[in-house]
Amino acid sequence: MKNMLPPTSAQRLASLKPGERIDPEFALEIAQCAPIHSLGEAALRQRRARHSDKAYYVYNQHLNYTNICRNQCRFCAYSKRQGEAGGYTYSLDQARQLLLARIDYPIREIHIVGGLNPDLPYAYYLDLLSLCREIRPQAIIKAFTAVEVAYFADLTGRNEATVLEEMRESGLQVLPGGGAEVFSPAMRAQLCPEKISAKRWLYIHGLAHDMGIQTNCTVLFGHIETWEDRIHHLEQLRQLQDEHPGFICFIPLAYQPLNNALSAPGPTGEEYLRMIAISRLFLDNIAHIKAYWAFAGIKAAQMALWAGADDFDGTIVEEKIGHAAGADSPRGLTITELFQIIEATGFIPVQRDTYFNEIHS
Repeated sequence: MKNMLPPTSAQRLASLKPGERIDPEFALEIAQCAPIHSLGEAALRQRRARHSDKAYYVYNQHLNYTNICRNQCRFCAYSKRQGEAGGYTYSLDQARQLLLARIDYPIREIHIVGGLNPDLPYAYYLDLLSLCREIRPQAIIKAFTAVEVAYFADLTGRNEATVLEEMRESGLQVLPGGGAEVFSPAMRAQLCPEKISAKRWLYIHGLAHDMGIQTNCTVLFGHIETWEDRIHHLEQLRQLQDEHPGFICFIPLAYQPLNNALSAPGPTGEEYLRMIAISRLFLDNIAHIKAYWAFAGIKAAQMALWAGADDFDGTIVEEKIGHAAGADSPRGLTITELFQIIEATGFIPVQRDTYFNEIHS
């Protein structure tokens, strides 16, 4: 029951030192039982110890190259089967036109993810990376989830290291964090049985880190998982970061409830803030926590900055995946809108690149 934290646990929460490691049992207790204000205050102290009152944002562009996917994840409203109405795949020329349409804007990051389209050859993905590098030589290319990397390996008979190296040679610099969903095998069996296992997702990210390719990480929450599942997920990420460091940022993704096979309502606003706060408190070895406004909504993401998050993501230009499932946030924001939204929270807007290097221009 919430708001029934024992006095000893409440005192421990209030006295946590910056960067102090907490165990999974305590994390579960405070995530479920601490008053939301106490939990948020503790996370805010940790956030300020790391980043003061800075709130980061990035000038980025998403490129969701196809929604055709052989998997049938039960929470996904974005994917389509081959031949299904609404399915699309960008040709390389179409991708070029989308990138050139924003060429006068100082975009710092290209974010590329899509479905597992059986009709696309491996060369397409390498050519897409090369195209982005050609058009945006100064932008950092963050492309292809671990799920996509595994698919490319299986498609071609290559190992994952070879795929990562060939993609790096074509322009890939960072892996996004998607495809993690929730690591519980029981949950994955219900949510995404066709998707790669948690073990393989973690292996690919650890391999990328060992190769010098940094990555992001995520959790999809607010559907049928439990708080135990969430804390277990965070524990797996923290352990991988201990053993194979390379995570840049953690993104709690709020499940979007429309147009998919699950009958779950999605997280409440309080639940979202609890997830942000416990992520900041538990992931002592991951520097940044993102309030992803495209999934959470603008207002919830603003509140998340006061509950431990330090990053607001970016302009995006056109987000497709969350909006297919009913996200009611804008599909993109201007750089001026981002600045004003962050400034309205009382935090200091700071433009960054993918690696969180500050940009002053």
